[in-house]
Amino acid sequence: MGSTFGRLFRVTTWGESHGPALGVVVDGCPAGLELNEEIIQRDLDRRRVGQSEVTSPRQERDRVTILSGVFEGKTTGAPISLITYNADADSSKYEPLRDVFRPGHADYTYWVKYGHRDHRGGGRSSARETWGRVAAGAIARQLLRTVAGVEVYGFVRELAGITIETFDRDEIDRNPVRCPDPVAAQKMVAAILEAKEQKTSVGGIVEVRALNVPPGLGEPTMDKLDALIGYAMLSIPAVKGVEIGDGFAAARLRGHEHNDPFILDDGRVRTLTNHAGGMLGGISTGEEIIVRLAVKPTSSIARPQRTVDIHGHERTIVVEGRHDPSICPRVVPVAEAMLLLVLADCYLMNRAARVR
Repeated sequence: MGSTFGRLFRVTTWGESHGPALGVVVDGCPAGLELNEEIIQRDLDRRRVGQSEVTSPRQERDRVTILSGVFEGKTTGAPISLITYNADADSSKYEPLRDVFRPGHADYTYWVKYGHRDHRGGGRSSARETWGRVAAGAIARQLLRTVAGVEVYGFVRELAGITIETFDRDEIDRNPVRCPDPVAAQKMVAAILEAKEQKTSVGGIVEVRALNVPPGLGEPTMDKLDALIGYAMLSIPAVKGVEIGDGFAAARLRGHEHNDPFILDDGRVRTLTNHAGGMLGGISTGEEIIVRLAVKPTSSIARPQRTVDIHGHERTIVVEGRHDPSICPRVVPVAEAMLLLVLADCYLMNRAARVR
């Protein structure tokens, strides 16, 4: 079912939105890495629902329990198994939707593929699945920070057509929309609440960056670093497009405008600009990696919508329940996790690329 990601740093998530638990198995993490539940929980708390009026009111503590792979505060090299238990799932709102396909959701495609589906909150297609990605990403963050000083962070660049005009990294986690511009953040919150009042939803653009990435990560042909990042980001629920560096804006530039001139900076090869977003030929340059994600409006809205049921009858439905009027703020830690997983995997692969 495509629940495993990575080659050496391999991650397999499991569990459903309204099942008893969610979990993830991380295989390939080197032994000797300092790790405990609180290190992982810090990232999970940033993804958690019910933190503000702009997210779903579902209350889940999302506490992680380490089941294996860690002994006396350090990884052993064995598979690391993590679990959390669902505590506030309410499946009653989904009973009227058992036989119908919600517009914008994976109900129809799951049904036509498997002939059977878990209608409770979307089951495996729910964004609740991303708990395991963020938990695994926290381990990748600890690994990359320890071995290479890599730092990854994300933020909401645009929401409901409102775009940032200033940038203060310290502001990102001070507001509920994770926006680095405090003025734009207030407007974004207002736009989300307006959409919520109107029983609809809004989308936006999330940006994620990686600092101190060693040059040389990624493969030059099929497994280009930017290709792996695109694959990772497009696997996140609600993501409909990915840009790296200048992205689509590069199509409107001339060659002399887009090329990044090489310079020497204290004996180190650098680029004067970074239109390429930290990658050339599918391999990291050592410059900042910049990735942007187009996030669609949340599909679950409490407005009447036309649909069809499994018996081939046209229906009109209203999707009740607890849903985010904008998923963008909670996509931020998931996007960070996916970038971390790609970089951790490529870092381990790169150690085998040459003798020295």
